[in-house]
Amino acid sequence: MAFGKGGMGGAGMQNLMKQAQKMQEEMKETEKLLDEWEIVGTAGGEAVVVYMNAKKIIDGIEIDKSVIDPEDEEMLEDLVMAAILDGYKKADAVYQEKMAKFGALGGMGGML
Repeated sequence: MAFGKGGMGGAGMQNLMKQAQKMQEEMKETEKLLDEWEIVGTAGGEAVVVYMNAKKIIDGIEIDKSVIDPEDEEMLEDLVMAAILDGYKKADAVYQEKMAKFGALGGMGGML
């Protein structure tokens, strides 16, 4: 089937392909930015600090010695989980903000 006047042939299709390629390049740049973005999750007044990127990849945890009680492991576990969840919440906000311009494509993990 041939595209007539006003169809998706010729320059229109070429322009659409250029736009798609540009969006793909922008998504790759944004994905890289998300990899490098530092998110800090905290709990217990910063007694536990978790470092991660905006894709929720954890790359460090700091624990203040004052919250390490051998008699109360559960409290420390709760603080670590709370710090991770705080970081995840912040990472989600950054991810949504940066990927929103790509609409439904932003949720595809760069699979254009």
